[in-house]
Amino acid sequence: MRAAFFLAFNALLSACFNDETISGYLDGTVSWQLEELDAQAFTERATLTFPEKGRIAGQGPCNRFFGRQSAPYPWFEASALAASRMACPALAEEARFFEALQAMGIAEISGDVLILSDDSGRRMVFSAVR
Repeated sequence: MRAAFFLAFNALLSACFNDETISGYLDGTVSWQLEELDAQAFTERATLTFPEKGRIAGQGPCNRFFGRQSAPYPWFEASALAASRMACPALAEEARFFEALQAMGIAEISGDVLILSDDSGRRMVFSAVR
């Protein structure tokens, strides 16, 4: 009985706190389109969304994907990525997109621009699509 009380109390307490991940700072209905990867225009279509606390989702050049993002803003950590398995001519670009997304460690939001970066200087620049 006591354990059940503490579990319920912890669940209630955690619901009272704001979302400290990037999803708490962004509109979950906005899609972010990749414009630039490592200082070069990204010519394929790739998007990223933050549909709910600790979750990411989107569309790579070929496949839809989803995963986790639980680091508190401004940190970023994409993990447990899973994607559909459709083939298309842009699979190499999709692999670059997924690899870069998982390497990013910092997020910066400025209006309709989202920049993900890492300590080595890699950057992904996204623009909001409403």
